[in-house]
Amino acid sequence: MANFSKSNVPQFSVDVYQNEYLPEGGREVNAIVTVTATGGGTIGSSVTAPRFYAPGQGPSAAVAVMVDCSGSMDYPPAKMRNARDATAVAVDTLRDGVHFVVIGGTHVAKEVYPGGGRLAVADAHTRDQAKQALRRLSAGGGTAIGTWLRLADRLLSSAGVSIRHGILLTDGRNEHEAPEDLRAALESCAGRFTCDARGVGTDWEVKEVTGIASALLGTADIVADPAGLAADFRQMMEAAMGKEVADVSLRLWTPVGTEIVFVKQVAPTVEDLTGRRVEAGPRAGDYPTGSWGDESRDYHVCVRVPPADIGQEMLAARISLVIPQNEQGSAHNLGARGLVRAVWTDDMAASTSINPQVAHYTGQAELAHLIQQGLELRKAGDFDAATAKLGRAVQLAGASGNADTAKLLAKVVDVVDAATGTVRLKAKVAEADEMTLETRSTKTVRVKK
Repeated sequence: MANFSKSNVPQFSVDVYQNEYLPEGGREVNAIVTVTATGGGTIGSSVTAPRFYAPGQGPSAAVAVMVDCSGSMDYPPAKMRNARDATAVAVDTLRDGVHFVVIGGTHVAKEVYPGGGRLAVADAHTRDQAKQALRRLSAGGGTAIGTWLRLADRLLSSAGVSIRHGILLTDGRNEHEAPEDLRAALESCAGRFTCDARGVGTDWEVKEVTGIASALLGTADIVADPAGLAADFRQMMEAAMGKEVADVSLRLWTPVGTEIVFVKQVAPTVEDLTGRRVEAGPRAGDYPTGSWGDESRDYHVCVRVPPADIGQEMLAARISLVIPQNEQGSAHNLGARGLVRAVWTDDMAASTSINPQVAHYTGQAELAHLIQQGLELRKAGDFDAATAKLGRAVQLAGASGNADTAKLLAKVVDVVDAATGTVRLKAKVAEADEMTLETRSTKTVRVKK
């Protein structure tokens, strides 16, 4: 892990929203934990933002751009041309002083620029050289994404920087390596760099692309029309340039007899972190959240406490933010802390009321699950069950104010009555519309405070 000082770390805060009251015998405590990072010279998302930092002023970073160069990228030829242009835009968006590499991906991974197992350092000269090298990119060969990720990891790890990030573009299925090879590559890269993944066109596998982003704590999306790649790459690179601290973990400490049921990120997307726990000393565990800039995210924490009598209260969990630094387990504490409490009461109204934040995000997680189930059932030909799941999804999207998801659903079903979830499956659905709904199913809306 890299060293860091207070000057390049934003200020973190933690807010906990919960109903702490349990009925007699009640054991499950739910809380929404809002983590916010502010300050630290964050650049935001202005197009001109990457130039705001002088060399060496921003956090040290290294970026690998992995571009699919398999044969299918030539069908139509505009796809490869747009991928080259988009990568050039990403290179232009790099902040001076950032280390970078461009990788061409087929059934093998090739260094496009700078080559020789090195990283370039962004300035006017290296940006120009990289764009010249991109002009020579051509399509031909297969797809083995695990090899691209392993090369990116090897090159990124050669830089003594605090933030390591990848951008990966593919247009097809990972046909030239076994699924377990990709899984092994993701496992070896997890925690070493974050990665945003994009599928261009409609011939790629949604679960592969979203699985890459999920494993490497990045974002996933579809760019159905290759003409949209340049704008998307600029946005991704600006977001990467806005990250100021890497490897932040949510640390949960629980007292004796208390167990963690689950820990999920619920905004801006749903991501289950439960299985990623790393033990961090007695009764404490770390849940990785990736890199942070100036932003806010919400997490749903559910803990099971020992039963207690009316009138008793206890600390159910203590939440802090840390950067694990070494194998010995010493960590840099980011200073923000939140408490989850449990209080047993015989007041029925108090113990049965559901906290609005908990209710909202429980609904958003259910919405994501319903969309994924509904689309699977539709593909399998079980149209009645698919209609029921997607109808309930329409109902939830409307009730929670998730207008973007409601619009995507309306391209797959005809909405008869959103309030009751009455829908009909459309006879014909564009493949891009179905893939967009599946890819973006985990995007949530924040609860209105």
